Amino acid sequence: MGRHLVCVTFDFDAISGWIARGMTSPSPISRGEFGPNVALPRILDLLKKHDVPTSWYVPGHTLETYPVQCRQVFDAGHEIGHHGWTHRPPASLSREEEETELERANENIRRLTGRTARGYRSPSWDLSEHSVELLLKHGFVYDSSMMGDDYTPYRVRRGDVIELEKPALFGPVTKLIEMPISWTLDDFPHFEFIRTPTWILPGNMNANRVLENWINDFVYLRDNLDWGVITYTFHPFVIGRGHRMLALEKLLCTLKESGAVFVKLEDAAAEYERRAPFTAPQ
Repeated sequence: MGRHLVCVTFDFDAISGWIARGMTSPSPISRGEFGPNVALPRILDLLKKHDVPTSWYVPGHTLETYPVQCRQVFDAGHEIGHHGWTHRPPASLSREEEETELERANENIRRLTGRTARGYRSPSWDLSEHSVELLLKHGFVYDSSMMGDDYTPYRVRRGDVIELEKPALFGPVTKLIEMPISWTLDDFPHFEFIRTPTWILPGNMNANRVLENWINDFVYLRDNLDWGVITYTFHPFVIGRGHRMLALEKLLCTLKESGAVFVKLEDAAAEYERRAPFTAPQ
């Protein structure tokens, strides 16, 4: 009988994502405030009701701005992962800036949990050319920012050379485990409406239509693989709206009835490590 893991994850950006986009007027800030002040208690109650362990990727800015709410997440038994400090994408930072953010947020996580983070998820899912090196240097076990598979974790390469007019040169694999994600399994692009002077994210999709996609991705995993992991990504201020909370509960119930095993992402990474121990390239 197969074993099919579901990782429910939350990017607890709060107001940091809006600040990183330069949107610091009262209205966008209030959108971020909805997460820690309104959505978080709803979500934690729902997870407790259905006994679902989850992983939360928390920017250092959120850890320092909303320490009480972050403590509530940790005290409820959920994993605290690393999500940068300012929520600026690593690809937009220098190596020094990126490492400073890693260290600063990791110290916040250590103060909250007693240890530094085992897992990392880059803001906006955009790693830099230095990210893998820095994650290995700072002792991370896994990353969850890339999309090279859907249900099977894999080892991250370092040192790729990617140029427009030349064949790609792929670097060697490392011990860093990738727990792959997908924009299709993320609530933000489906639901959030954003208007800027240069682009529009329409969002506002019907939650039940999106829910059908999310369920069917698990059904494919269950019916076609003996073992695998599917990772859903939610944001409290997005999924925490009333009709979306109903969709989230339907998702949890349907997956449980369909044989899903809910685990934290760090536990799914550890299970992959046991199944496929790292062998350094020769």
